[in-house]
Amino acid sequence: MHNGFPIGFEPFFIDMTTPAKPQGPASYFTSIEKKYGQPIAHWIGLVEKRSALKHMEQVAWLKTEHGMGHGHANAIVAYVKANSPS
Repeated sequence: MHNGFPIGFEPFFIDMTTPAKPQGPASYFTSIEKKYGQPIAHWIGLVEKRSALKHMEQVAWLKTEHGMGHGHANAIVAYVKANSPS
């Protein structure tokens, strides 16, 4: 026994005060909002309106029309594609 629990069965605690860091394309969202001055919902909405375009066409459109860097544009498009119903 250890602290009243059988060895190997001690409870573990998760620190709920520290939010989990976003993973994948969402990890770019804070940076995108700061750099381009619009909430991420704005960019997602623009990409969703161009859902007929292929992935790289959408990336190119964000880069050309909005001056977005490739990594940021690709992150938004990848996020939208991953979260859109097929």
